Amino acid sequence: MNIIEIKNLTKIYDKETIPVYALNNVSISFQSGEFTTIVGPSGSGKTTLLNMLGGLDKPTEGEIIIDHINITKLRSRQLIDFRLRNIGFVFQSFNLIPVLTAKENVEFIMQLQGTPKGLRENRTNELLRSVGLGDRVDARPNKLSGGQQQRVAVARALASKPKFILADEPTANLDSKSAENLLEIMEQLNKEENITFIFSTHDARVVAKARRIVTLEDGKIVSDIAK
Repeated sequence: MNIIEIKNLTKIYDKETIPVYALNNVSISFQSGEFTTIVGPSGSGKTTLLNMLGGLDKPTEGEIIIDHINITKLRSRQLIDFRLRNIGFVFQSFNLIPVLTAKENVEFIMQLQGTPKGLRENRTNELLRSVGLGDRVDARPNKLSGGQQQRVAVARALASKPKFILADEPTANLDSKSAENLLEIMEQLNKEENITFIFSTHDARVVAKARRIVTLEDGKIVSDIAK
């Protein structure tokens, strides 16, 4: 079942001067349970596409339909609420709140959703155990390694029970061992819990684990290969 439908998506920067097509008439769909990477050289449109999927940026033209909702038609407040309840994000820079513990960082999304305290605590503990950090729940980000911080970020992305997770270069700031551990966790979550992951990456290790590889060049899809 398709959970994402992208139709004729175009993003133009500097439209009034010298137009730059970050995305050029892209149409693609994603199904529930995918483990997909979007690859291509720098400037090909990978991050722009993820930003559009995540509702972090608006297209110049085209539509993005997620679970039958056209997010390009949503107002700003509606879009914020939709992101909160439907999309998980994992960034290369971790984006954890430094003054909060691992547990508090994961709980934060559920607090915004209005999840009762008892349910928040149970789910947070369960998620941190699932990413191998059950013993570091009270550690702040500066007491965690890069790999551990990124695992907290994955747990946080899962906290809201999103329809899919967008991971933009999630292994870029990790050493080889931490990157491999993180990928194994995400692959396990995908296979065992059918969680949908869509990656933007240059990392060959991520590409090797993907079951679908979408290649962008100059804002256009030039190949779409399922393994």
